[in-house]
This record gives sequence, structure tokens and C-alpha cells, in this order.
Amino acid sequence: MTRETTTRGDAEAMAISALGFIASEPELLSRFLAITGIEASAIRRAASEPGFLAGVMQFIVAHEPTLLRFAEASGTPPGAVLAAQRALPQGDDSYEAST
Repeated sequence: MTRETTTRGDAEAMAISALGFIASEPELLSRFLAITGIEASAIRRAASEPGFLAGVMQFIVAHEPTLLRFAEASGTPPGAVLAAQRALPQGDDSYEAST
């Protein structure tokens, strides 16, 4: 899956899957909460904020062992995870809010 073929809907679905992956791993969840400053009880509310799903994906791709674990667990090539991150609003600097 390349950036050109990764739809925003596909990217959002992968980010939601990644959030579930993070939540299922206590060590990852603890690190995610510490890095983002979000309280566990506020994740649902935060998920509706612009850029939250991109932040989830950025958390996954920022640490190669986490990226590889998620890729293996989800059956997704690491490059597709990176493409999904870039397809989300605020997933990279070139995203245009008008698309």
C-alpha cells in the first residue's frame, strides 16, 4: 500500500486498530499516555480531536520495535503503516486540510 493508494478511511481504520493494539499492551499504553499527556479516561474524547489518529500512528512509527510488533500483529507491512500515517490529517507536513 502506497500513499497514493491509502485512503483516509483506510488510514483511519488502521489508526483505530493501532489504538487497540496500544491499549492491549500495558507497557505501550503507559508510554503512550505519558508521551501524549492524555489520561486513559479521556482517550475516547481525544479520539474525536483533529490529528489524534495521526498522533496514534506517529507513536507507532516513532519506535521501530513498536512499528514492527504492530505490523506483525496486524499483518500489515511496515511501509503500509507509514503510508497510513501520512494519509491522515496532520500525519505529515504536506497534508492539506482541504482534501
